[in-house]
Amino acid sequence: MQQINDLSARIGQYQEQIQAAVARVIASGWVVLGPEVKQFEQAFAAYIGASDCISVANGTDAIELGLKAIGVAAGDRVATVANASMYTTTALLAIGAEPVFMDVDLDSRCASLAEVTRAVDAGVKAVVVTHLYGLAAPEIAGIAAFCAQRGVPLFEDCAQAHGAAIGGKRTGTFGLASSFSFYPTKNLGATGDGGAVVTSDPDVARRMRALRQYGWSDKYKVDVAGARNSRLDEMQAAILSAFLPGLDDANARRLAIAERYRAGLSHPEVQVPQAGGSAYVGHLYVIRSPRRDALRAHLREAGIASDVHYPIPDHRQPVFGGRYAEVRLDNTERLAAEILTLPCYPEMRDADVDRVVEAVNGWGK
Repeated sequence: MQQINDLSARIGQYQEQIQAAVARVIASGWVVLGPEVKQFEQAFAAYIGASDCISVANGTDAIELGLKAIGVAAGDRVATVANASMYTTTALLAIGAEPVFMDVDLDSRCASLAEVTRAVDAGVKAVVVTHLYGLAAPEIAGIAAFCAQRGVPLFEDCAQAHGAAIGGKRTGTFGLASSFSFYPTKNLGATGDGGAVVTSDPDVARRMRALRQYGWSDKYKVDVAGARNSRLDEMQAAILSAFLPGLDDANARRLAIAERYRAGLSHPEVQVPQAGGSAYVGHLYVIRSPRRDALRAHLREAGIASDVHYPIPDHRQPVFGGRYAEVRLDNTERLAAEILTLPCYPEMRDADVDRVVEAVNGWGK
């Protein structure tokens, strides 16, 4: 069976580095907020091109605490997309904020400047732009300039876009702050949960460091409300430091796989993404078909795994009941019915990719 991802292959490739990282932490006797966390935070901030990286326990905590750090509070209305599986929406609900859902561009699957403008004109307190599937939102520079002009904080969700860049500027540096996930399947993934907020604003960084640890300004002195205990542990930080130097090469391999798909896929009922270059780091390779479910069943019979990222838009999630029944997001809803994720990970061989291409092109023949 061709898997959608193969974490064991990456872990095997880095087995010696992982073992050395774990042994180093155990020998140090320092397992929380120690030198490994500090080293990784500094290295990742430098890689992204920001002054500060504040690591936390997972990517969703990074969104929630990061939004709090930029000033989002209970009752605030915050713009977000509805095609990214509730992660930002879950964080907003935890804060007590109200999501204002934006539609996405049909081709990029990301928020557009037009939708951000609509949301800001409607009075949102902040805007969250998600760089989905590894693609930097094409209009992110214009969105950032518009938000700055209107005095509305821009927050970037970069959980799927480690290393993506537009005009030499990496995702995570366009807004006031950004969040990253280090879940194992991410382009830069740990061997467990992890996340971070990246910013070049010293006040946001200071608040974020307090928010991840009880709201402390000094030990046992709580100055910041809404905080919690959310920390990246030393072992995961050490492992991420081992993986980080190989991130660009792994992204290049993902892009090469995506290009092989783009060149090879030719079925008349399948639409392939056209993204390439530095703006795309191939976190997921997502095609479209009006008969998505039939294609998925065909691939399963051929021994090829696939997935749907994501099948239920946020505004249609059962948790809301009929709260957003009147909200129509035409592109978001169409994509949810048509998208299908094919296997794409750095350890895939060309022969594996060609097998997927052959199966897709042979559908219905």
